[in-house]
Amino acid sequence: MSLVERVQAILTKPKTTWPAILAEPGDAATLYRTYVLILAAIPAIAGFIGWTLVGAGVFGVTVKLPVMAALVRMIVGYALSLAMVWILAQIVNALAPTFGGTKDPFAALKLVAYASTATFVGGVFGLLPSLAVLGLIASLYSIYLLYTGIAVMMRCPPGKAGAYTAVVVVCAIVAMIVLAAVMTMFESRGALGLGGGGVAGLPGGTSGGADVQIKTPDGATVTINPSGMAEMAKKMEEAGKRMEAAQKSGDSAAAGKAMGDILGAVGGGSVVPIPSADLKAMLPETIGDMKRGNVEAQSGQAMGFGGSAAKATYAAGERRAELSIVDSGGIAGLAAMAGWANMTMDKDADGKIEKVYKDGARTVHEEYRKDGSQGEMTVILANGVIVSAEGSRVDMAALKSMVASVDLARLEATKRAAKN
Repeated sequence: MSLVERVQAILTKPKTTWPAILAEPGDAATLYRTYVLILAAIPAIAGFIGWTLVGAGVFGVTVKLPVMAALVRMIVGYALSLAMVWILAQIVNALAPTFGGTKDPFAALKLVAYASTATFVGGVFGLLPSLAVLGLIASLYSIYLLYTGIAVMMRCPPGKAGAYTAVVVVCAIVAMIVLAAVMTMFESRGALGLGGGGVAGLPGGTSGGADVQIKTPDGATVTINPSGMAEMAKKMEEAGKRMEAAQKSGDSAAAGKAMGDILGAVGGGSVVPIPSADLKAMLPETIGDMKRGNVEAQSGQAMGFGGSAAKATYAAGERRAELSIVDSGGIAGLAAMAGWANMTMDKDADGKIEKVYKDGARTVHEEYRKDGSQGEMTVILANGVIVSAEGSRVDMAALKSMVASVDLARLEATKRAAKN
């Protein structure tokens, strides 16, 4: 089977493709050479092109990375992607007996490699950094691919596939945090300080395991609930059955809707995002003595998910700031699943203050330099809408006023319509 045929098969017919993958002979070197090395290059190369030739808009200007910095980012990111596949395969293999499965290193490697297909292919969105979130949405499908294949490849009881998947996802999050720290060091921005951290409460083989806590020396604590992931896996299974039935009947519309439901189960529900025009209307014309300049509103959709955003720039003298509102729609629950919404931090280092704390059901992130040269404040509302203010020569009090200028209570109470 050719590379293109395999990609199409695993993305569109995972349940019938996994048994064929299990029966295929081969070895790790061949799998890497003919599949992983090729697909992992997609996000690496796309990101390099996107950040050097296209760039992303910040405060009305386009920000691009220097070619050498982007080249280092591409090489290191590519290498870590290859390492991530291998690390997760070892984790999957080691956990197999816990969930009634059978250890098989090569089967575990094939499982992780082919389940990562959606993540690798979704990396093409890196060509446009402003659409990077769509790459994240595409990567969510990899969780479903992992879930559909884990019982087949590791020969565990189907009833334990959800819990098995949930624990692997938790381990993947931890591994990605650590690898992100490594990548940060290569980019000369300083390490994330994860060296002395630890993971506590890793659950056993039941879906009702205890919370997993990730603690780091710089004051951050992330709490992840694996039982919620097991419930998510059940919803994915139900949607997967509908998609399989639709594919067999040739109903492409129903199959597309079922795929959206699968991703919706990962994100917390498949809903229509708040219209970008409504978000734009909530951006005030003035904030204190700062007057509004450029205003933008946009919306988009990919793989069954939609998102909307609005942002405006403000200025007064030398002070510049940007206020944005983003609704991630059906992936609003992703932040909670990944632990961001349950994260706390209190850090004071190198002339910079960084805090993450809870304000009721909201999560607040503050980051600013003590000299007042730069600052940022982000609030994740209970419904997943994100309001963010960042500026130059603007102190934290002013940034808080910017966020408060948006009617957060009204925004939080806004009901999204469910997708038909």
